Amino acid sequence: MLDSQMNWNVLHVRPRCEKKMSKYCAFHDLEHYLPLRQETKVFQRRKVTVNKPVFPGYVFVQMPATKRELALKSNYVVRMIPVKDQDTFLWEVEQVQKALTVDPTLGATQAFSCGRLVRVTGGPFQGLEGKVVTVKGETRVMLNVDMIGQAVSLEVDMDLLDPIQ
Repeated sequence: MLDSQMNWNVLHVRPRCEKKMSKYCAFHDLEHYLPLRQETKVFQRRKVTVNKPVFPGYVFVQMPATKRELALKSNYVVRMIPVKDQDTFLWEVEQVQKALTVDPTLGATQAFSCGRLVRVTGGPFQGLEGKVVTVKGETRVMLNVDMIGQAVSLEVDMDLLDPIQ
């Protein structure tokens, strides 16, 4: 999973530069995480599966303060957002990472601040924790990433949820 030895930062990057920043980080040996989802489109009667960022405009990077300038020199970064609560951030991102291993087509939505905190007790998303909401009559569990104000939405049956105190 994700390493918590150095501080994580959220890089807000230029539009459509998430993968370029990810390659830049890999080239310069910066630990990073770019959550990707699979999307299938039809082009001229052919199905093409592409990987798109789950959170457009954001790349998560772990680096010491001495390499901050290196990331900013990439010409892809609009701003760097320091993560104040590293443990909460790591937990939120790991929840998203686990959900994407189960269903790589999940996409991001706006994060919900209201709702009950629950744990999924069965099914492919077992063990994930998030806030329960009802969207258009469907029960969904929102895995919030509060640093960027976005979330991943999971469709889960009510009988597979346990409230967390």
